[in-house]
Amino acid sequence: MNDSVVVTPDWLAAHREDSQVRIVDVRDAWEYDGIGHIPGAVSIPFDSYRDESDVDRGTLPGAEAFADLLSEAGITPEDTIVAYDDTHGVFAARFVLTALEYGHDDVRLLDGDYSAWNQEYETSSETPDVESTEYDPDPLAPEESPLVDYDAVEAALEHGALFVDTREAHEFEEARLPGAVRFDWREVVDDETRRLKPAAELEDLLAEYGITPDREIVLYCNTARRISHTYVVLRALGYEDVAFYEGSLTEWVANDGEVESGEAE
Repeated sequence: MNDSVVVTPDWLAAHREDSQVRIVDVRDAWEYDGIGHIPGAVSIPFDSYRDESDVDRGTLPGAEAFADLLSEAGITPEDTIVAYDDTHGVFAARFVLTALEYGHDDVRLLDGDYSAWNQEYETSSETPDVESTEYDPDPLAPEESPLVDYDAVEAALEHGALFVDTREAHEFEEARLPGAVRFDWREVVDDETRRLKPAAELEDLLAEYGITPDREIVLYCNTARRISHTYVVLRALGYEDVAFYEGSLTEWVANDGEVESGEAE
């Protein structure tokens, strides 16, 4: 597993006091304050970097709004960010995707979550003192970004890309993009350890669904939260041709895109 994308609790324990490593807790503020957090972590709750008003594509908050959050947290563009939640990483992965989209070069997901960390390492209730910065975002150009729009999805359907739906079975059966395969994002997580399964096991699991590195892959769900986790996992495994449909099925249906329904074959 590529540690420039996903880091273990052991890695974070060894590096968390490095001057340019910044830890971001994306849980609700009451969890950060009331339950405790990884020592040195700053609180940037999930709702603060998700915007339903379509200020940017899908639910992205906009580059300036996101930069303001990082500035308040004392983060600079040169820092290594490690994000975590307590939901197997799905909310933290959305933070990772957002930071990458707005040009942060080094942002990583904690393998596991707060509970995984808490199994082996100490936690804290102290809020760290941070000095605010002037974070200058550098959003990816369209040709650099993994995010694709409705028109690109239509084109990908025509030339036979593999569409991967990461939602629940009942959602998939109700409506899905034509020819999509269903892959529950949680299948990559070991329920006991809360960590990602070993890389070789993940590769075999993905291959069972036809999700292999030699294919063009387009990920979608409903509002692009769940695919964030799958996207990060695929990047950590070295997959290169992975597109991220930010509008997901919500946008697709709103534009009268063709859908299938019923049980999958």
